[in-house]
Formats: sequence, C-alpha cells, structure tokens
Amino acid sequence: MSQGRSPFLTWMLVLGMAFLYVPMILLVIYSFNKSKLVPVWGGWSVRWYVELFQSPEVWAAVLLSLKIAVVNATFATMLGTLAGLAMVRFGRFKGRTLMSGMLAAPLVMPEVITGLSLLMLFITMQDLIGWPAERGFTTITIAHITFSLAYVAVIIQSRLVGMGETLEEAAQDLGAKPFRVLTDITLPRLAPGMMAGWLLAFTLSLDDLVIASFVTGPGSNTLPILIYSRIRLGLRPDINALATIIILTVAIGVAIAGIILMRQQRQRDRELARVAQD
Repeated sequence: MSQGRSPFLTWMLVLGMAFLYVPMILLVIYSFNKSKLVPVWGGWSVRWYVELFQSPEVWAAVLLSLKIAVVNATFATMLGTLAGLAMVRFGRFKGRTLMSGMLAAPLVMPEVITGLSLLMLFITMQDLIGWPAERGFTTITIAHITFSLAYVAVIIQSRLVGMGETLEEAAQDLGAKPFRVLTDITLPRLAPGMMAGWLLAFTLSLDDLVIASFVTGPGSNTLPILIYSRIRLGLRPDINALATIIILTVAIGVAIAGIILMRQQRQRDRELARVAQD
C-alpha cells in the first residue's frame, strides 16, 4: 500500500529551493534596473550590461580567472587522479598514512592559513632562488592546484571504490599488461568521476577569494577579488549584471555536463546489457 507524499516534506523542499534560488532571481531582475541606486527600482534597462562589456578592467579579470581555472582544473584532475589511484589500487605502501593525511589536510585547513602559508613559501623561494619574480597568474594557479587536487582525489577514490576491481582482474587474467588495463578499462570507467572533479576544481578556482588575495600581486586581480573590491565601495548595478552573467554561464556548464554524463551512463548501460545477453 503506497503512502501519499508528506505535506511537511513538500513544504520543506519548496522553502529550501526558495531560500537558494529566490535571491538569485532577485539579483537577475535588479541587473536590469535602470536606476544607479541598487535598492531603488527605476525601470527596465540594459545599460549596466553595456557598461560592463565596455569595462577593460572587468574583461581582464574575467580572462585571468578563466585561464587560472582551466589550468588549475586540468592539473588538479591529473594529479588528483594519480593520487586517488595510488590510495585505492596500490594497497598498503610505505608512507601511505602520511600521504592520506596530506591529501585530507587542504579539505579541513582554513583558507586563511593555506593562503598565508603559500605566501610565505613564495616569499622564501623568491629570496633564495629569485622565483617567482612577481606574484600573479603562476602563484595563484599553483595555490589553487594545491587545494583543488585534494577534492579531485576524494572523488576519484570514491569512484574507484564503487567500481571494484573485477574487470581489471579479468583483463589481467586474459594477459593484459597493467598499462593497457589502466588506459582501456580503468580510465574510461573513471571518466565521469574525472569530469566531475574537473568541474569542481574549475568552480573552486573561479570562486576562490581568500587564498588568491594572499598570493596575488598588483595588476593581477581575479574576478572574485575585483567584485569584492568594488562591493567594499558600495553596491553597484554593474556587479548585478556581472553576477547574472556568471549564473547563466554556470547553469549552461552544469547542463552540458549533465547531458554528457547522462549519455555516458546510457552508453555504459547498453554495453552492460549487450554483455549480459552475450
């Protein structure tokens, strides 16, 4: 006998979704506000989008943030995948406990501590070997990779544990070399987890303000730093327009990733069904 849907759970779901998305909807609406005063509605207008697209400072921050996010996500995914494979597939090895602790540390370490420690590292290296000559793209990217790869490693470890080792052991029994097993079986099955890790690392990089503010230098403002510096001087309507564009971009990216993951899942289901029939 099926039970009806609980009104309490329905209302909790509605309230939770409203709490998350109503502020975003209001922000999008007020990005079309004609008035210079953010809280005062002055009619519909796209003037702040025009001003935003004509601002070289904003475009420089956007391009810098995107470049950092892409490089960070790519390297964090590669390093995080290797770390996850080592933790799950290599069994017990010397230094495993230390490595596990080092991977978990960025997840629980306050960002202020991480940013300060990286700043001291770059200053010390500059005094000893003269590198980095200045803080900017390189130092921010290294800092982001440092904490992003830990998140990717956690995702990869979870994926590997869920996959099991049955197919890999079967391939080895049939004579496949370890590298062939890795490239033909393990990595393709890890692809959804790697994509999820890449997207998470990309988002974390775009969102980071605290760590980037420690390891950046003059003329290397990322988008969060630029937004924060403008908000400190008072709310401006062009910030609403910029936030609306970011929300739209993220929504499109999530939709595309979801479609790709769904297609990959359907393809795997069809392959498994074909194997079961054979």
